[in-house]
Amino acid sequence: MKLAILGAGPGGYVAAIRAAQLGAEVTVIEDAGVGGTCLNRGCIPTKTMLASSEALSKARELDKFGIELKGELVPNLTRIIERKNKVVSAQAKGIRSLLKSWGVTLKEGRGALISPKEIEVRTKDGNIEKVEADAIIIATGSRPAQIPALPFDGRNILSSTEALELTDIPKSLLIVGAGVIGCEFACIYRELGTEVTIIEMLPRAVATEDYEISELLEKEMKKKKIKLITETRVDKVEIRDDGVHAFLSDNKELVAEKMLVSIGRTLNSGNLGLSTVGVNKGSRSEIIVNNKMETNVPGIYAAGDVTGGILLAHMASREGLVAAKNIMGIETAINYNVVPAAIFTSPEIASVGLREHQAVEKGIKYKTGHFQFRGLGKAHAMGEITGFIKLIAEESSDKLIGAHIIGPHASDLIHEAALAMKAGLTVRDIAETIHAHPTLAEGVMEAALDVHGEAVHVPKNVPKK
Repeated sequence: MKLAILGAGPGGYVAAIRAAQLGAEVTVIEDAGVGGTCLNRGCIPTKTMLASSEALSKARELDKFGIELKGELVPNLTRIIERKNKVVSAQAKGIRSLLKSWGVTLKEGRGALISPKEIEVRTKDGNIEKVEADAIIIATGSRPAQIPALPFDGRNILSSTEALELTDIPKSLLIVGAGVIGCEFACIYRELGTEVTIIEMLPRAVATEDYEISELLEKEMKKKKIKLITETRVDKVEIRDDGVHAFLSDNKELVAEKMLVSIGRTLNSGNLGLSTVGVNKGSRSEIIVNNKMETNVPGIYAAGDVTGGILLAHMASREGLVAAKNIMGIETAINYNVVPAAIFTSPEIASVGLREHQAVEKGIKYKTGHFQFRGLGKAHAMGEITGFIKLIAEESSDKLIGAHIIGPHASDLIHEAALAMKAGLTVRDIAETIHAHPTLAEGVMEAALDVHGEAVHVPKNVPKK
């Protein structure tokens, strides 16, 4: 079996390795760096910068831990970016090494389908090659979305890509969009000393999350002096000598040194030869696939952001694995019911399953359990007591149907809930599982106990929130 894959991001390279493990002869075509957006312009760079801003935050509180720091703390964005680039480079080398070890051929260039079994590749040096395959996976990902009113120029009006390459800390930053990307960058640059204002059209920050999560995040951002303006849009911008002038829908004008536009993602489904071979696309230009990641054209599959589903790196990887297995004769279907997600703001946010308002909309009778991090000895020892754990259980079955965490290590803690949901466990199962002490995971157990009013470390008659 010869397999060709367009894209070496978390969907493409993972699919390549799994197919090679199953005996396929695999060629991967990539024109913008192995690892895709996640490694080069997304997940890893932002988390590396976040690690620097968190280290700075901790250093500023060393006296609380009994440590005296004599001297001034000065963030150096040039060195922060240098470290970020080293981390990205090391990870990219690791992926290249993995591909090589499994015998996967990597062609660096831009590919387009010229038939259901052929891809034309224009290589970096300008040559044109043809790759023939029995099956093809399209995993070309997405890029920052832009609108005509807020055109990226790379200097004043930035996408998330340019925001990762600044070498001087801006005095002020106006962020358009209070979604995942916007709020993460707000927390990073505010810690570095930038005056940050966020403009959001919707009524709340991280609007895809549970209402209680948004509420606490907004409170914490306010404490950090991050200004959030909701239910407002930016109608136009002007670049002047004193910075970016933003004219808002409420007739106000804001001025900042730089503007970051983070209003979503655009799918990379253009110029791939899809119309040439007859692959169907949807209204958002997403490649339409079934639960086996098959397109309407036999032998052509797609995975990751380009399919327009859940735009997360780990979702792309799972879709890539499913596509590879089906191509290699192992019938597998994708399951979107249990997909954990994390937002690396300060504090962290993580979720899986239904939000409370979604349970209401679906007419599901449910119970909730809450537990505050301030009730955990480990959280106090760490000096991180802000946040809570919230579990949602179906009333009739006691099965866990949703979990929402805001606080320290939320991105790690969410997986206990995800596993419980996947296994069809009840909150009673979680509550009766012995959790080590002192740990943050005890909070998950206490939240499960609280669903039935049995949490031990909750004072009597205290509201759940």
